[in-house]
Amino acid sequence: MRKDSRLSRILHILAHMEGNDEPITSTQIADMLSTNPVVVRRIMGLLKESGYVQVSKGRNGGWALMCPLNKITLLDIHQLLGETSLFTIGLTDEHSNCPIENSINYVLETAMTDAEALLLNRFGEITLDMLVKRSH
Repeated sequence: MRKDSRLSRILHILAHMEGNDEPITSTQIADMLSTNPVVVRRIMGLLKESGYVQVSKGRNGGWALMCPLNKITLLDIHQLLGETSLFTIGLTDEHSNCPIENSINYVLETAMTDAEALLLNRFGEITLDMLVKRSH
């Protein structure tokens, strides 16, 4: 199963933007992430809609931060992506009349729901400037 790396990529982009005095282009970001500038523009569009970045056009144009990283949490970015679940463990429903399958599904779903709530709570406590500080 393919992993969704959008959260990590956005965090990477924002952390690099923090130290830049000049706007950074979609091509520069794409090169940094080894991806296509179209993918970058899609991601940056989400950040722009949320007021985290702005874009300027022209010769010296590019993307720049609009919001200090100490005002943005991991939870903010997670919610920006519209994630529905942090875990990719699937429950089976092939034998929905089976009491054992129903019991297993209940226990797994309850555990994953509890774990997700704890993780999202922790995401809300971590600001992006903490990530940058940790890298130095």
